[in-house]
Amino acid sequence: MAAERGGCALDAVPLPPEVRESLAELELELSEGDITQKGYEKKRAKLLARYIPLIQGVDPSLQAENRVPGSSQATAGVSKQQKSRSTNSRDERFRSDVHTEAVQAALAKYKERKMPMPSKRRSVLVHSSVETYTPPENHSAPPDVTTGLVEYLHHECPQVASVRGVPRGYSSSILETADGVPVNSRVSSKIQQLLNTLKRPKRPPLKEFFVDDFEELLEVQQPDPNQPKPEGNQVNVLKGEPLGVVTNWPPSLLAALQRWGTTQSKAPCLTALDTTGKAIYTLTYGKLWSRSLKLAYTLLNKLTTKNEPLLKPGDRVALVFPNSDPVMFMVAFYGCLLAELIPVPIEVPLTRKDAGSQQIGFLLGSCGVTLALTTDACQKGLPKAQTGEVVTFKGWPRLIWFVIDGKHLAKPAKDWHPQVRDASAEIAYIEYKTSKEGSTVGITVSHASMLAHCHALTQACGYSEAETLTNVLDFKREAGLWHGVLTSVMNRMHVISIPYALMKVNPLSWIQKVCSYKARVAVVKSRDMHWSLLAQRDQRDVSLSSLRMLIVADGANPWSISSCDAFLNVFQSRGLRPEVICPCASSSEALTVAIRRPSELGGPPPGKAVLSMNCLSFGVIRVDTEEKLSVLTVQDVGQIMPGASMCVVKVDGTPYLCKADEVGEICVNSGATGTAYFGLLGITKNVFEAIPVTAAGMPVSDQPFTRTGLLGFVGPDYLVFVVGKLDGLMTVSGRRHNADDVVATALAVEPMKFVYRGR
Repeated sequence: MAAERGGCALDAVPLPPEVRESLAELELELSEGDITQKGYEKKRAKLLARYIPLIQGVDPSLQAENRVPGSSQATAGVSKQQKSRSTNSRDERFRSDVHTEAVQAALAKYKERKMPMPSKRRSVLVHSSVETYTPPENHSAPPDVTTGLVEYLHHECPQVASVRGVPRGYSSSILETADGVPVNSRVSSKIQQLLNTLKRPKRPPLKEFFVDDFEELLEVQQPDPNQPKPEGNQVNVLKGEPLGVVTNWPPSLLAALQRWGTTQSKAPCLTALDTTGKAIYTLTYGKLWSRSLKLAYTLLNKLTTKNEPLLKPGDRVALVFPNSDPVMFMVAFYGCLLAELIPVPIEVPLTRKDAGSQQIGFLLGSCGVTLALTTDACQKGLPKAQTGEVVTFKGWPRLIWFVIDGKHLAKPAKDWHPQVRDASAEIAYIEYKTSKEGSTVGITVSHASMLAHCHALTQACGYSEAETLTNVLDFKREAGLWHGVLTSVMNRMHVISIPYALMKVNPLSWIQKVCSYKARVAVVKSRDMHWSLLAQRDQRDVSLSSLRMLIVADGANPWSISSCDAFLNVFQSRGLRPEVICPCASSSEALTVAIRRPSELGGPPPGKAVLSMNCLSFGVIRVDTEEKLSVLTVQDVGQIMPGASMCVVKVDGTPYLCKADEVGEICVNSGATGTAYFGLLGITKNVFEAIPVTAAGMPVSDQPFTRTGLLGFVGPDYLVFVVGKLDGLMTVSGRRHNADDVVATALAVEPMKFVYRGR
């Protein structure tokens, strides 16, 4: 075959073995892309310099080349092929469809020619033709990867040599294959060693070695017969405590605002701080009511287009406010509710092509938003077009920007009064959520759900009128909104809002405000507790004795328990009581799912579970010991919310109820959850209208449940434990792992020694 493809005259020249070995190694290096063609030619010429006279004096009969018409074009084509292949990755040559076909063709040709398959290297002095050998009995043995590699060398080496300026008309004996062992005597010992290594047993046959990846992915994983399996009884639906009847409870959140705005107008509602920690403004309930009225009147009566009102009840309006301005956000939020408009709070876009804001823009477009409310200071910081107007951000609909500072609002007419209705199923607001794929959806919350959630939080947390609450969270969404903007107004509470910029400058600021305002409740995340531990040595004259409840909003995360324990160890000597720490679990779809009650409200003692991570990867709960490294220690997130029912269902497929020792997705039936994904009927039905069933296939209730996206189980004393989130679930070879555990592992090591910036 080498002669057919154009050989070289080196076979007829008595070159020393070491020279031939060096030439073979050069050929292999070039074919594998380890050396450039220019480098190859330079090294080859250097090796053959002293033997050029011998090559030129070879018998002309040995220089015969079996040419065919168009051989020059074929050689050029081969050269182009070699050049293109050298620029690509090596894996490209081993694509299954191409390589398998080439190997099969080569094997068929060997069978046709009855090539020998010796197992020993021939002597350099042996020049007998290989056709004189008799094929062995087992010549038809299955091919293997070694054969494929030798076949690659057999086909490629002569081709490379003929293209690189070797004089035409010279033949050479090149590597042939036989049981995976080369028959060429002039092969280097290194190549022979490589081939012998590849000939070792416990390797897949050739047809299995060249299998496309997608076929392996489609292969059904066989379950491990020794894997742990749940053995407990099926867990039935768990019911929370009933919602208490409050005689003077307002019929809606707006009714509560109207009551406090007219009867307790001087009572403080919200205090805003600057980046130095100084209180810059305190919004009273009277001011909140009057300014919200002005905004509602202006939105409905003063904004027109073509002599028609720009907005009508039910329209969606974007709220674009920075995290440092809770006062104006609160006015905008309640102003929209009074105007029967639907606020959609979003983040302030940073640049025109910000990737995160593009998804927000998609949400605004699907909601039909045409108006954005903001402040004068915020609007000045937005990117501007040459006309001076705010640019249209990439992916956003065209918006009208309206500044709600006092000078832009009109005084309501004397005969105009807002309609303060009872809570209904109409949409109150839309909260955005970003999924793990990066898409943004809007979760609708009705007026009835908003009121019921305020009622449930008030009962679970024991809120009372005129209490002071310190809020460190984002007031535009999730727990920061639920506690610091909605439930606080329902109970006429005073909120101290800590801006994120202040926390970065002074991580102890929230503790200082708890101490100075004698706050009874604080809403934080575990990161805030961690940061304060790092800075607590700077100030010792603080006291947390006024706190009756420290709500840890991300208490469901596996790393929160270490922050809670460390925080208690440091600040217990400064007035912090152990029973004050109250982790909670929540989701954007189900709102607050569970929260630990203080002992004064009749809550059970805190719980802790040390679980085997190996068993958890199979969805099974097994208690282990803390001495082992392969365990996950989690804390309870309290009991389910008042007025709610809860169950745990299997993660995949039909929502069957889980067993007592099985991890599943927590589902909630309550009047205090989200109602839908705005404009997305398909996934709304799957998430907000789930029907859990028993093992016999019977529905557990005639009411639909909402999937929370939280993975967990119910422990002793009906305490809820969360071990992960559905968004962070990773399934590898049939075993489930959670992304939060990776974060927890990183946080558990000494960061200055093991975690490096940028890695």
